[in-house]
Amino acid sequence: MMRMITPILGLALLLPGPAAYPQADKAGDTRPQTVEEIKAIAENYGQFAPEDAWVEDPDFAYYGSENEWTRRQFSAVRAEMLYKRRGQRQLLEILEGNIDEAISLAQFRLDEDAEDAESCYILAVAHSVRGEVGKAMNCMDRALQNGMEFSRFQAGPRDLLKNLTNSPAFQAVAQEMGVGLIHGPMLGSVTSEGARFWFRTVGEDTVEVRCYDQSGRLAGMASGRAEAAADYTVVVMVEGLHAGTEYRYDVLVNGVPVKRDNGFTFRTYPEKGSSGSFKVGIGGCAGYTPRYEYMWSTLAARQLHALLLLGDNVYINMPEMPGAFHGYTYYRRQSQPDFRKLGQSTALYAIWDDHDSATDDVWMGPYRDRPVWKQPMVEVFQRNWANPGEGGPGWPGCWFQFSLGDVDIFMLDGRTYRTNPHKEEKTMLGPVQKEWLLSGLKASQATFKVIASPVAWASEAKPGSKDTWNGFIEEREEIFRYLGQNRIEGVVLLSGDRHRTDFWINYREGDYPLYEMSSSRLTNIHTADLMPGAIFGYNEKPSFGVLNFHTGLEDPEIQFEIVSIDDELIYAHTLSLSQLSYPGR
Repeated sequence: MMRMITPILGLALLLPGPAAYPQADKAGDTRPQTVEEIKAIAENYGQFAPEDAWVEDPDFAYYGSENEWTRRQFSAVRAEMLYKRRGQRQLLEILEGNIDEAISLAQFRLDEDAEDAESCYILAVAHSVRGEVGKAMNCMDRALQNGMEFSRFQAGPRDLLKNLTNSPAFQAVAQEMGVGLIHGPMLGSVTSEGARFWFRTVGEDTVEVRCYDQSGRLAGMASGRAEAAADYTVVVMVEGLHAGTEYRYDVLVNGVPVKRDNGFTFRTYPEKGSSGSFKVGIGGCAGYTPRYEYMWSTLAARQLHALLLLGDNVYINMPEMPGAFHGYTYYRRQSQPDFRKLGQSTALYAIWDDHDSATDDVWMGPYRDRPVWKQPMVEVFQRNWANPGEGGPGWPGCWFQFSLGDVDIFMLDGRTYRTNPHKEEKTMLGPVQKEWLLSGLKASQATFKVIASPVAWASEAKPGSKDTWNGFIEEREEIFRYLGQNRIEGVVLLSGDRHRTDFWINYREGDYPLYEMSSSRLTNIHTADLMPGAIFGYNEKPSFGVLNFHTGLEDPEIQFEIVSIDDELIYAHTLSLSQLSYPGR
């Protein structure tokens, strides 16, 4: 059962048959296109939640969404509009035992595009579940011929593919491919002394990382063992390295070196507090879209010190069933060649937003262990990244802080402990995270302090919605006031969520303004309209933001850049520290 207060415009219900695709998808596209339509839909936002969310208060759900709590994200309408939803829609049919329907949906796509590798993959899964190994092998061969990585079949979902992967025919292919590593290496949590490396392996294997300096001398090494309980992932931390130094590294699985095309390299960060020039990329909203996956190569060519992924990194939207569906959604991205190459040398830092944590415009409530799927979803997120932190003591989440020279970056979790925005007393961060943020900002001695939120700080970014900081104005103002009360200088804001790249100013009476770069259309098809009030906005192509820090100048600077997927500089804006400081500095 599901209760709701205030109806909302809806889309088609889940899973009509394939014949409904062309007509329903064109007629049923109710996406807002203009500011007026956005505002009209905002009037219908409300509380939507399953029955168990209302047990404490009949008027306010302790968890829920401003939009329908349904599977509308996997409707025929969505599948037609958004490539990222097609394979998910087909896989849901398999998971619910509707194998014929899954095959029909996949074949429908192949009739449109005979080279659609994802639908070939789904057919392989469907036939594997049925024990039709020969048919599954044929579909796998077709997927590989159409460009799919063999690692997709090794990754899984393993329970669904076990009839295929346990077969002698598959094992022969695996032996020929010689793949000892399914996913990774993915670099994360770089410091001046080391780095973390994330992997997914074929079995419960031991992974070793060996780092070499420019003379070829072994400078550091470490190993770890992948566990089945962690979906065969492992994070290896190498320490004892030198600051600001480039290293080549080798990866060995069970003592056997992993083949590499051009070698693996990375650079440690400079000493904390040291000045210099640093490049940080930002972006969010990266649903799997084959025609836009070259975005990761564009980012890799930038040779960034860090890439901040600000949420909606893979798009799951299925909180009630952590498992095969969630794994499948991550595997698509982790197997993608451009993404894998990016992560080998560029440090990735990720937080989540609504579409990865639960569902559209979600608040997950104040509790650690309720709803029952909350912590399983947190664990899914945590084991798919190599972040430097995972929330607070006793309060698992995805907030953390790291330093790049004399730049401190605070990555916020805006979903895990967010409470109902329709109540008078509410919080986006929760008390533990808010105290962590405020105390961290006060203690920071960095030239610049960056606060990265999964949702927009500027009220005008999504008019009428309570899903952004516009729904938590009191808490936002509390944070802003704290900066002034403690004369914390050099603060800039980042955000995602809005399917475009914007540049905003958040004015504060009697204080320096807080500049905000919002970037959130890395690979998505869907685009949100530009909003009046922004200094600049861009939504013509997928895009990302770059923050160029120059902290060694007499008046340190940040240059904000908006860059398209084709590496075109769209806009630039330079800020000096003196613009983010108090009189008499």
